[in-house]
Parts: sequence; C-alpha cells; structure tokens
Amino acid sequence: MPKNFALIGTAGYIAPRHLQAIKETDNNLVCALDKSDSVGILDRYFNDVDFFTEFERFDRHAEMLRIKNPQKALDYVSICSPNYLHDAHIRFALRIGAHAICEKPLVLNPWNLDALEALENASEKNIYNVLQLRLHKNIRELKQKIDKEQAGKRHRIVLTYITSRGKWYDYSWKGEISKSGGVATNIGIHFFDMLAWVFGNVKGNHVFLSEPRKASGFIELEKAEVSWYLSIDKNDLPEQAVKQEKPTFRSITMDDEEIEFSDGFTDLHTEIYKDILKGGGFRIADARTSIELAHDIRHAKIKQPGSDEAHPILLQQNHL
Repeated sequence: MPKNFALIGTAGYIAPRHLQAIKETDNNLVCALDKSDSVGILDRYFNDVDFFTEFERFDRHAEMLRIKNPQKALDYVSICSPNYLHDAHIRFALRIGAHAICEKPLVLNPWNLDALEALENASEKNIYNVLQLRLHKNIRELKQKIDKEQAGKRHRIVLTYITSRGKWYDYSWKGEISKSGGVATNIGIHFFDMLAWVFGNVKGNHVFLSEPRKASGFIELEKAEVSWYLSIDKNDLPEQAVKQEKPTFRSITMDDEEIEFSDGFTDLHTEIYKDILKGGGFRIADARTSIELAHDIRHAKIKQPGSDEAHPILLQQNHL
C-alpha cells in the first residue's frame, strides 16, 4: 500500500532526487514546504500537492491530516532543508507521528544526536539519514575487499573534491559556518562517512587549511591514512577539468590508483528509499562517526603538515 510523504525544502538542489525516489517507489507526496515559491519542479513528479511557504501553516496542515483525515496522514517526512534546520524538522516529523528521512548532515553537532536518539527511543518512529555512497556498487565492492584483507594492512588515500560555486554561495546559508558547518561538512561529509565506513574508525585528525571556500587535512583511520582537499573555488580545478568545461572534479585514489565511482549516482536516492521501505535504512548510529569528524575538523587548530601528510594541491600552492 502506498505511503504518504511530505517534503521540506522543495526548492533545494537535492529535492528532485527525493521527488524522484518517492515517485519511483510508488508512493504519494501529500504536502510540501519551502520558503521559496519557485517549486515548479513538483509538477514533473506530482500534480496534487498541498504546498506551503510558512512552516506554521504546514505544521497545522500536517496535524489536521493526522487528526481529521487519517488516509492522508503522513507516514514519512523527507527533509532537504538547510543543515541547521535538520534537527528541528526531524523533531517535527516524530511529533506528528511520521518517520524522518533526512539529507546529510543529520545534525551539525554530535550532542544533538544524543537528544534525537532519546526522542526516537521514546517514539514509535525512526530517523533515517541519506548516506547514499554506501549503496554505490563500486564502494560496496571496495568495502568487501578491505574487510577481507589481513589485519594491520593500511592504505594511502588521497581525496580531492572541487565543485565550483559562484558568489551567491557566500551570501546564502551555505556560506555561514554556523548554518552549514563549512565546506568540510557541507560538501565533504558524504566522503568522510564513506571512507570511515570502508576503512574503519577515526584514530587521528589534523587540519592544515580552513577557509570559507576550501579546507584540507589528514585523517588516520584504522586501515588507511587520508589526505583530503575540499574546495568550491573554480581556480582549484585541474587543467583537464577546465579544458572540458567541467565545473566539478572528484577523485579518490588508493595507493596511487583511482577508485572509480564517477558514475552510478543518479538512482542512489531511490535505492535509499527502497531500503528504508523494506525495513533497512541508515540510522543515527550510522551517521555519528562522520558528524563527530566534521565537528572536530570545524573546531580543530590549524597545524603545519608533514610532507607525507599534505595533499598534493597544498604542496602545489605552497601552503607549507
């Protein structure tokens, strides 16, 4: 039987993937919320959605459905709102008797996880996090390979993610570290989650560069050492990406060999929804490591890297 969904953050960048997932899993989008009314994207997937630009009216509508129209009462609330609002919107979902499916990061601060966990335990509903890289075929195969290796074996990982953003970024909520968590959280947390999932728990964390538009550091995991560089500055794009007029460059190498995962992203949100609907899904405990790591990166003291720790871009830019 189809489930009833609400979507918060309908005008956001990632919302279409959630709309597609709800549609492709044969469920209903009953209502949606965004402070922006530029949400024509809804018509591509659903044509009978109650839409709100004010949370208070959206909240009242959801309560009315629960009390007066049980057939349309919400089963799930999908959350694509700005990072700093995730906590409040998850609480809203549980309060009206719905499960929460929340984009990354679940929250910005680790202690908020404890409060949400207590709230979840007191309710009959669950909190799910979208950690879609864990469902990528090549990443799953890599994890299986690493899990089979002999104890003590370690790898050298170099993570580079550059996705150019214009001046608008700095003036939006994404440019406010208290709202987005900065670039390490906003664009890096999926990669941190994936690497810790594959290579084990965090043993050490050092930050060498922390600026509004770029950051870099070194993470020690149980089975790997990771040099990472994240940037939204188009000037950091490698020459090959510039020549091909590609605004994004994504690379992860393991022991100098590329881990290929550039394809296969399109349907991962749908796979996340399928997993949740059949009783799976990634929960608070799954999200904790990457949230703690991103928080520690955000508050770390900047240190000088050793030549074996520094990311190649740091060396090229003479940051040492």
